[in-house]
Order: sequence, then C-alpha cells, then structure tokens
Amino acid sequence: MTADETDGPDDRWDVAIVGGGPAGCSTGVFTARYGLETVVFDRGRSSLRQCAHLENYLGFPAGIDVETFYALAHDHAEEAGCQVVEDLVESVERADDGFVLETQSGEPVRANRVVAATRYDADYLRPLDADDEMYERHVHDGDEEEYFDRAYADGDGRTPIDGLYVASPVEEASRQAITAAGHGALVGKHVVGDVRRERGYPEGLAGRVDWLRREAARDDEWGDPDRWREYFENHVPDDHDLDEDELAELREQEVEDRLDRYVTDEAIEDRRRRAHDRILEHLDDDRIRAYLDKTDDDSA
Repeated sequence: MTADETDGPDDRWDVAIVGGGPAGCSTGVFTARYGLETVVFDRGRSSLRQCAHLENYLGFPAGIDVETFYALAHDHAEEAGCQVVEDLVESVERADDGFVLETQSGEPVRANRVVAATRYDADYLRPLDADDEMYERHVHDGDEEEYFDRAYADGDGRTPIDGLYVASPVEEASRQAITAAGHGALVGKHVVGDVRRERGYPEGLAGRVDWLRREAARDDEWGDPDRWREYFENHVPDDHDLDEDELAELREQEVEDRLDRYVTDEAIEDRRRRAHDRILEHLDDDRIRAYLDKTDDDSA
C-alpha cells in the first residue's frame, strides 16, 4: 500500500512535529504563532526525562524539575496554537501533496511539512531514505549498527527532502536542553520563512522576526501604514512573478503584521500579570504558601 492509498482519518496539518521536548515544542511555538496549523507528537523515549534535575536552563536560578519543565513547555506550545498529541509516530512517508505519518494509534496523519525532533530515535524516517543517505553505519564490538546521520540536515534544519526538517538529532545542539530549544526555534523560524517564500513573499521579507515592541518607542513615521507599504515595495524585486492583486494582498498582510507588533504599556502590564499567573499554575501550592509565609515573617 502506498502513502496515497491510506484509509481512515485524513487530518491535514501545515506542520507535524515528531517529538515534544525542548526542540520540538520550541519549533512549534514559532510555527503556530505565525498561524501555521501545527501538531506535536510526544510519546517515545525522551532524553530529557533521563535528567535528574535541569540546572543550566536560563531563567531558573535554582534549576527546574523535569516534570514541571515539560508541563511548562507543553503549556507554552498549546498556548501558541499547537495541538500536543500523546501518540507515537511509527513512520513517515512521502505523498503527492506532502507527507503521511503513521501513528501507533493507527490513524494516518497528513502534513505539508514534517519536523523531526527526537534525539534518541529517528527510525520512523527510514521510509524517506530512498537514497540511503540518512543513516550512518558503525561497527561496535564486531556488530554493525546504523545511526541517524546528525549532519544530514544543514545548520538551518533543512534536509535534501523538500519539506522535511530536523531539529533533533543534530550535532552539538541536541546535547543540552537549552541548545536544543534554541535550535528548535531556529528551525521554526526557517519553516515560517519557507512558507512565506512559497506564498510569494520576496526574499528580503520572507524571514520574519517574532517579537513585540513598546508602542511608546515607535516614532510617528513608522506608525503610518503608508510608510510600511513603502518599505514593502522597496524590498520587492523587479522580477517578481506575482500579479498586482496577489502583491497587494501580501503587502497589506505585512503592514498589518508589522503594526500589530507594537503594544501599549497597559497591554504590556496585562501580559506580565497573565505570564506570572500561568507560571504559578504549574507550581506547588504548598511551596507558594510556604514562600509567602516566609516573606511575611521576614518583613515583620
């Protein structure tokens, strides 16, 4: 049976990510925040769960227990718009219109793009290895073993297979949670950039920076939509192949995106409170009470 002859549910996603650790969730945050329908599969052997306590992830001065970190990562991915699914991906195959992922639950899932984000196991990618270039052979104690080639993807996560990206396993980035998350973010940005190129964005505007700015820091010039329209036009090459209506639609989308990146001081304060509340949801209530009691005692 070929990938295009599968029966059963036919869920289609813009991006399917295999692996729900730091690399996979970080990739998903960037793709989902851009508006790409993103699913994250998280079930299998986890490298991070072998860690006793995560002590070198920036932002946690005393470290963070792995279970709380995982819960925060999944919560963040879901908040960004990802669907996190507890299912094991057993294989990925090419289809005429993207990829088909066969899951342990037996339901095939279709996706336009696939991101591999599993440090320990990449056997599910074997159906894609038609050219026998994805795995390396090593002899260990007289036995020949095959391992995924950690240099198969380039530094941006792209592979020779169009639409397939690797956030993990890769060279050095896979070995620490914080570098895995950083590389996952990089791959997510490049997925978004490739989608934008496919939609017709010119090269100078295809890459997108996902961050917010203070409204008070914006001068009048860049608060004018016409100034952003001019900026867009200045980055469109003369040899583009878009018709005028397509170009105008992309331009207005870009203008709206640029203007939406500025937030007021009131909105910033609302986001701060909500951010703190979401973190508190993942902390032990007894520890919070004990900390408040200690604070009260110290101030008495």
